[in-house]
Amino acid sequence: MMNGEALKAKYDLIELELNSLLEVTQAINDNLPEESLYKIYGFTVRANLNIQKLALYVLDDHWECKVNFGTSVPFHEQSFDKSFLSYKKIKPIKFIDNSPFNEFQVIVPIAHKDKKLAFVFISGYDKENGEEINTNFIQALSNIIIVAIENKKLARKQVEQEMIRRELEIAGNVQKFLFPKNLPYDEVVKVSAFYQPHHSIGGDYYDFIEISKNQILFCIADVSGKGIPAALLMSNFQASLRTLSRQTTLLQEIITELNYLVMSNAEGQHFITFFVAIYDKKNQRLKYVNSGHNPPILVRNKKDIEFLSEGSTVLGAFQELPFLNVGIIENLDEFLFCGFTDGLTEITNSKGEEFGELEILEVVKKNINQEPNELNSLIINTMEKFKGKNNFKDDITLFTCRVDSNNL
Repeated sequence: MMNGEALKAKYDLIELELNSLLEVTQAINDNLPEESLYKIYGFTVRANLNIQKLALYVLDDHWECKVNFGTSVPFHEQSFDKSFLSYKKIKPIKFIDNSPFNEFQVIVPIAHKDKKLAFVFISGYDKENGEEINTNFIQALSNIIIVAIENKKLARKQVEQEMIRRELEIAGNVQKFLFPKNLPYDEVVKVSAFYQPHHSIGGDYYDFIEISKNQILFCIADVSGKGIPAALLMSNFQASLRTLSRQTTLLQEIITELNYLVMSNAEGQHFITFFVAIYDKKNQRLKYVNSGHNPPILVRNKKDIEFLSEGSTVLGAFQELPFLNVGIIENLDEFLFCGFTDGLTEITNSKGEEFGELEILEVVKKNINQEPNELNSLIINTMEKFKGKNNFKDDITLFTCRVDSNNL
C-alpha cells in the first residue's frame, strides 16, 4: 500500500497538474496573443511541474523554438534536427554525437490529425529517486495550447482571405466603371468592344469619349502586372484621361501628363501601353499616339490597310518620354479601326505558335465590309479555333469601330 507521504506527494502532483491545465485553458479562453500563450505555457510547466529543462519546437513556416528554459544551449538560436521527425510516440532521446539535444532525456511529439505540429524536449526527472514527470500530461497540455494556437492561425488566415476577397470584389466593381456603359452604334460611328479578363480583375482598358460635336476620342490600354494595384492604377489613369480630354485636345500634352501620372503613382513598378486617337469628323482628320501598344489596324477606303505605330514608348518607364510623335492622317472621311491587347495576339495553339497580329489582319482583310460587332465575333471565333484546348494567359480586349463622316 502507498504510505501517507507518497499518497500526499501524488495528490500534490495531481493538484499541480490541474493548476497547470487551469492556467493554460484560462489563457486560451482570454484570447491572448500567441506570444503570450507561449510565455504562460513556459511559466506554467516550469513552476508547477517537475521539469528542469525544456525546449518547445513548433512548425510555422519552418520549425522554430518558441519556449526554452534551463538549458546550457540557447535553443531559440538552434536549428531543429529533422531526424526527430521520425519520432511518433513519447520516447527517450537517443544519443547523437555532438548534438545539443543530448541535454534532454525525453521527446514528446505533438500532432493533430496525423499532422506533426510540435515537439517538446524535456529533462528533469530521476527514476531512482522516485521523481518522474507525467509525460502523457505534458503531451496533453502541450497539445491543448498548440491546437489552440493553430486555430488562431486558421482564424487569422480566414480573416485575411475574406479581406482579400472583399478587396478583389471592390477592385472588380471599380474596374467595371472603367469601361463606357454605352458605345455609339449609329450611321456615323459604330463601336463594338470585347473584353475577357484572365482573372477576376484584369489590367486592360478601352474607352470612347465624345469630346465635342465633331471630335471623338477612343483608346485602348494594358497595364503591366495584375491584381488590385494594377486595377487601381488603371482606374486612376482612366479618370485622369477623361479629365485631360475636357481640358485639351493636344495629344502631346495628354500623353505627357499621363506619363507623369503613371510614373508618380507606380514608381516604376508598373507601366502602361496605350493607344489614343482623336478624330475630327468635320475636318476628316485623325491624330493618334501609340505609346508602346500593339499597333492597331486602320482600313481606309475599304481597301487600304496600315498599322498605326507612330508615337512614344510605354508610359511610366521614364520620367520624361525619350520621344513623342503624333501620327496624323488627313482626308479620312471613312475608316475601320481595330485595336487589341497582347492577350489576344499572344494566345498559343497546341504547337506553341502565337495567334499574332497577322492572323487578326487576315480576318480583317476578308471581312472589311462587316459591321464592327460581327467583325469582333469573327476574330474571337478564329482565335478560339486557333488555340484549341489551350488556356488564356492574359486579359483579352478587342476594340473595333467604323466611322463614316459622309453620313453627318
